[in-house]
Amino acid sequence: MGATSGIGMHVALTLARRGWTVGIAGRRAERLRQVESMESNIVCSKVIDVCDKDAPRILTQMAEEMGGVELYCHSSGIGWQNTQLDCGKELDTVNTNALGFTRMVTAVFNMFATRTPVNNHSLRIACISSIAGTKGLGAAPAYSATKRFQNSYLEALTQLARMRRLPIRFTDIRPGFVDTALIASSGFPMQMPPEKVARAIVKAIEKDRSVLVVDWRYALLVALWRMLPRWLWVRLKLQKT
Repeated sequence: MGATSGIGMHVALTLARRGWTVGIAGRRAERLRQVESMESNIVCSKVIDVCDKDAPRILTQMAEEMGGVELYCHSSGIGWQNTQLDCGKELDTVNTNALGFTRMVTAVFNMFATRTPVNNHSLRIACISSIAGTKGLGAAPAYSATKRFQNSYLEALTQLARMRRLPIRFTDIRPGFVDTALIASSGFPMQMPPEKVARAIVKAIEKDRSVLVVDWRYALLVALWRMLPRWLWVRLKLQKT
């Protein structure tokens, strides 16, 4: 989901090249056709907007056309630096990153809950969140808040799957800055090529990782952020001009 560009596109291509049979979805029909033509193992595409209430039905239809799905990868997301606190941008971010995310992930969870996995393999939900969920970022309030929501929601669903004894596994992928259109011309440091990030994501999925911070530099940064007390954190000025 969200395979028309950026991390989602590269994850889809990487999975296809590693032998997975892949279906892709996103908002832009033309881009979906372009991505689908890049690899023969990409066998299906659907126009889906996660903010549309009808999105789960289309996703279910797509899964049926593919003969079932064992892995759902959610890469849909938006965000801005928003120090002027433009309410429209904040609400758009919440609508996509929180409401749209919840709409799709719960739909897949409930779909998986009715299935028996093939060859005793667990079914998996993998989601691209962000290191921004570690702390509240004043430069991007709704973005960091919705990413923390995603982190907590996936943790809760992991517990719920165990409570219900469902063979559903989760991978929460938390990248740092990735060189995609989302941060184009931002000048952010330590930007990673999306191809490299996609390879790390697919490796984490195949190795049954529950949480992955991409890459080691950001893992160190996140560890440092977590050590900072609230009184100090809120006094920091974390903004790229």
